[in-house]
Amino acid sequence: MESMQDFQKIMPLVKCMFREPRYRLIEFLLKIPLYFYLHVVVYYLNNNLMQQIRPEDLIILDIETAPTSPEFNLLTEEWKQLWEEKTKNSIPEGVSPAEFYTMRAGIMAEFAKIVCISMAYFNREESLRMRVKSFYGFEEKEILQQFITTINKIESNNKNWCFAGHNIKEFDIPFICRRLLINYLPVPRYLDFQNMKPWETNIVDTFQYWRFGDYKNYTSLKLLAAALGIPSPKDDIDGSMVGELFWKGTEEERKASLDRIANYCQKDVITTGNIFLRFKNLPILMNEDIDIVKG
Repeated sequence: MESMQDFQKIMPLVKCMFREPRYRLIEFLLKIPLYFYLHVVVYYLNNNLMQQIRPEDLIILDIETAPTSPEFNLLTEEWKQLWEEKTKNSIPEGVSPAEFYTMRAGIMAEFAKIVCISMAYFNREESLRMRVKSFYGFEEKEILQQFITTINKIESNNKNWCFAGHNIKEFDIPFICRRLLINYLPVPRYLDFQNMKPWETNIVDTFQYWRFGDYKNYTSLKLLAAALGIPSPKDDIDGSMVGELFWKGTEEERKASLDRIANYCQKDVITTGNIFLRFKNLPILMNEDIDIVKG
């Protein structure tokens, strides 16, 4: 088509064509938002990968995050303004920016940092076992470097591995990538999903799999584990408490809190691993089948 005039000439013909009954289905399909088709593609790709992948090829992942500042009032004036601009359309009525910072800053990569990354993988000896390791501390850059170094070693020995987790496609992986860039670290090829085609992404997401094409609601890891009859370890903290624990107390108290945060994060990757086994109709692992790697 050589010009806009040519396009305008054929439009009446196109409109007339869509009045024919046999073309109404096409017209209906064209009205469906593109993101719906993308969600369907992602679901079927995730479903296919879930069925084909071996447990031994999974790297199960979970992160814990905390606000970069313990309080809104300790932010610079510039960052206070940036927070207010970021949240102006989502802050509930009657809630101040300072209150909302405490509530939500920990899950926004521009205002939060990673304080723990836990990962787990299966290995098969006489029977299937799981090994769990955590990277955590006060220095986010060190945590990220240790994590990437470990994944690079795995990558050099196994080209068939893939990430697994609960909602990692929409939270953990994007958060890690953003914080890598903020810390002047390159984003490795295996994390750069935005430059991959949907069928090239190496992710098994239990959150996406459980949706079965239904995108109307969110199912937490705790709820999914309960629904599948998987023992969910009781803990003295939950995700909403991580920010306060990370910042509160003396240096020694904060170190002790970091141990608690890492312990909580490790329990989440163990639960996610057992959910994966349930999805594949395999026996779940008990505590005696799990090795926690220290240091």
